[in-house]
Amino acid sequence: MPQATIDLLNDGIRANQTDKHRRGNLVCLPDSGSVIVGGDIHGHRRNFERIVTFANLSHHPERHVVLQEIIHGGPEDHAGGCLSYQLLFDAVRFKLAYPDQVHFVMGNHDTACISSSEVMKNGKEMNRAMSAALDRQFESASGNVKLALRQFLFSQPLAVRCGNRVWISHSLPADRFAEAFDPKLFNRELEIGDCERPGSAYTLTWGRRHSQTTLDTLAVKLDVDTFVVGHQAQPNGWCQAGTNLIILASDHNHGCLAEIDLARSWTASHLVDYIVPLASIS
Repeated sequence: MPQATIDLLNDGIRANQTDKHRRGNLVCLPDSGSVIVGGDIHGHRRNFERIVTFANLSHHPERHVVLQEIIHGGPEDHAGGCLSYQLLFDAVRFKLAYPDQVHFVMGNHDTACISSSEVMKNGKEMNRAMSAALDRQFESASGNVKLALRQFLFSQPLAVRCGNRVWISHSLPADRFAEAFDPKLFNRELEIGDCERPGSAYTLTWGRRHSQTTLDTLAVKLDVDTFVVGHQAQPNGWCQAGTNLIILASDHNHGCLAEIDLARSWTASHLVDYIVPLASIS
């Protein structure tokens, strides 16, 4: 069982690296078809299943799905250990079934796991909680499973650039980092140090409460029109947090997804009409 899990994660790494839409640390989608974007999932299995059902990829070969922040949250084992890695394994299987249609973007909980740094959620340090659950499930082999898991998270792209000038990432650099943020990050080889504070991937995945000035600066710097991100908690499942920013959450009963036609341009205010409550999906 441990070796099968390690093999699964290694297959997922290769799928991330060989995705035909992968360009450096970006996934670049065409100007045709559509993309389904989920917000943070954090171990919420039912919402993951709803995203899979809504996408119906076997009948829509021109459709893509973007997933983010699978780990840290959801079910726990008898000792309070975080079992969200089990959902991550299922998300990897989804990627392997549709290797050029399913895409991950790296989140801040991923960078925390990669760099073995502390990250709190609901008063619990999540890396410690997940590590303890892995130890209990995989026993003496847990070290090798943890390494493969971190390597998989590190293999994820950082963002998705759509041909219609929509940008999808877990977050964006905070106001104080926006001017200095270097888009060359997306074209060069990613390093572990990028995932550590104050590295470039860390900066990209941890930013919150962006001013409109920052959003406009980043739109010019990244040559896009509209941003779709996660990261910031959304009790109602989504919000429009600027003239060009939509924030999604998929980790609770009011979670949502967004369906984006890649053949047309979008403003954030227009995209609002294509946000779907996950609870409406049977």
